[in-house]
Amino acid sequence: AMSVIGDRRSREQKAKQEREKELAKVTIKKEDLELIMTEMEISRAAAERSLREHMGNVVEALITLTN
Repeated sequence: AMSVIGDRRSREQKAKQEREKELAKVTIKKEDLELIMTEMEISRAAAERSLREHMGNVVEALITLTN
């Protein structure tokens, strides 16, 4: 039973690392990042994460952050 839990945990960790690598490849504009930071009053990290998750699309990122 412990090995099943360990295997699942390692698969989840690997999937998470792959997702982070994909997000890191997304290019974002400095102006978009600053816009989200000032308008939404959130940290640079949160703004950058949101932009990367929406493939650099500032409109989609803002919509998600306002919902």
